[in-house]
Order: sequence, then C-alpha cells, then structure tokens
Amino acid sequence: MNGEFTNAVQMHGYGAPDVLIYAPIKLAPLQPDEVRIRTIAAAVNHTDLEIRAGHWPIRKQDPFPYVPGVEVVGEIAEVGSSVIGLHTGDRVITMMQGMGGVRGERHGGYAEIVTVAADAVAHTGSEVDPCVMAALGLGGVTAFEGLRKIGNLAGKHILVTGAAGGVGSAAVAIAKAQGATVTGIVAHAGQTDYVRSLGADEVVLFTRDAPLELKLASADGALDTVGAALFENALKALKPGGVLSLVGAVSGSEVRFDLWDLIRPITLTGYSSEKLDGAALRNAVAALSEWVQNGSIPALKYMTVPLAEAVRVHTMLEGRGVAGRVLLVP
Repeated sequence: MNGEFTNAVQMHGYGAPDVLIYAPIKLAPLQPDEVRIRTIAAAVNHTDLEIRAGHWPIRKQDPFPYVPGVEVVGEIAEVGSSVIGLHTGDRVITMMQGMGGVRGERHGGYAEIVTVAADAVAHTGSEVDPCVMAALGLGGVTAFEGLRKIGNLAGKHILVTGAAGGVGSAAVAIAKAQGATVTGIVAHAGQTDYVRSLGADEVVLFTRDAPLELKLASADGALDTVGAALFENALKALKPGGVLSLVGAVSGSEVRFDLWDLIRPITLTGYSSEKLDGAALRNAVAALSEWVQNGSIPALKYMTVPLAEAVRVHTMLEGRGVAGRVLLVP
C-alpha cells in the first residue's frame, strides 16, 4: 500500500463541524515497526469535538492537515517487516498513544486505512462483534483502568457518575461484572432504564431541579466522570477508607473540598487515557473481550454512520441528542 491513498476525514483549521472534509490522503511509507489497519468502526469521542473546535489545541507547531479520531477497530491489512505476533487479517483495536488526540503524532482513526505502531494494538478476537468492541472502546478501557484504582470491587458498593455516558456506562457494566453493587447517577430521566439494563442496582437522577441526594458514608468507591457538579456529593457518599477515582470532568474542574474529609480518611486518585500504553491496552481488552463473550457485560448502545458524514455526527453530538456511542464506518 505504500504510495497509495486512503479516504479520510481531515481538518485544515479549527472551527465548527463543517471544517471536517472527507477527501483522499496519501499513505506514508510503512515503517518496519508499524501496521496498517483497515477500519471497521471508529468511535467518536468528546475529545474529537474539543480538538476540532480549537478548545484543546493540537500540540504541534504545524498540526494541519489533521485527521481526528483517537480509536479504531479493524483488520490488519499490512504488517511491517520487523513486526512479530501480528498478521494480515487479525482483528485488532488501537487507541490513543499519539494517534489523533492533542499529541497528533499520527493521523487519527477517521480514515479507511489507519497506520500505527505495532505495539499500540491489541487483538480483540474474531468471536467478538467488532462494533460491540468499538462501542466499548476507549470508554471501556478508561473505565477499566479507573476502576482498578479503586481496587477489588467484589462485594463493594460503587457509585458511577455520568452513568449513561461512554465511560460511565462501561463502568457500570464492568463494576457489575466484577461483583460490585452499583449506583449509577444520570442527568436525564430517560437514561434510567438504559443504565439499569447495564446492571445498575440503583439509578439516581441529578438535575438542576432535582438536587442529588446520596446516603452519607454509604459507598466504598466512586468513579467520577463528571467533576465539579457531583464531586462534593460523591466525596460525602464515601465510607471512611473509600476511594474516589476521577476519570473526567465534563462539568468543570473547579471543586469545593472540605479538609475534614481527609481525616475520615479517603483516597483521591484518578486515571487519564493519555497514560495508556500497549501493554495496558492489551490487558484491558483481554478482560473486556472475555466479559463480552461470557455475557458478563451487555452490549452498549451504539449507532453507525458513514465516515463521510462526520460533519453530521459532530453536529448531533454537540446538540447532545445522541444516546450511546456513534461509530463511523467506511
């Protein structure tokens, strides 16, 4: 494929969704330690919208043209000469690690052919529906790593904020698969049934008109994807010795903190997918694949949209009218 072209969604500047252009882009020569992946599905993330709008600038002096997308599921189409353990036709997933994102070291996943370092991929296995794995994707890996910060979940009571979102919904399913009792916190009444279908034992509604009421000192751990709006409530709900793991702050990062909480004591920690490496990806994907195959994790909601319609997808997501994940497909 060296010297050939692939269709991709590209940006030549920041702005509204219409800065996304679907057009051919030339493939760089394949390096010995790289693989090319023929895309089956590329999930769209909040990160993609923030980068496109210029809120999270790409950390390169000359970032354009830029292909968005920080994850993709596909089949290996070509293998570099020094790559061991990966073969043409293997079903794999890759995410972050300089692909797309603010680092922008490589073109992202919004393309029919994606080139990445061989060490940055994980086998998904042919038994798992590729769209089911793509829907779990980065949200599932982030939830898996964020929950690991809390520790052994068996028999524990775990809170998940933003429980209907990409990371939150995966966290509900993963925590339940590991034997936890799960309380999911949602922002819309219409999300309740979906979060219950993922295994939540209790779903609590939090809106401006319905302040959050959680039992004090009742939870062993909390996975927080929301940040400012719910941080203090989640903290107060922890038992002494409880752990709050922050993986997102979509409502903002400025929080109020009572120093007396440190005396209970509690642990504040968190996880960022910017820390992800190939070994951690393979560990997480192996666990997720097994849970999907044995039915411990139900399929997350998703919809597929043609890659050429990325503008429409970004517009829909900015309007917050989409339930579940959106997968771009060739």
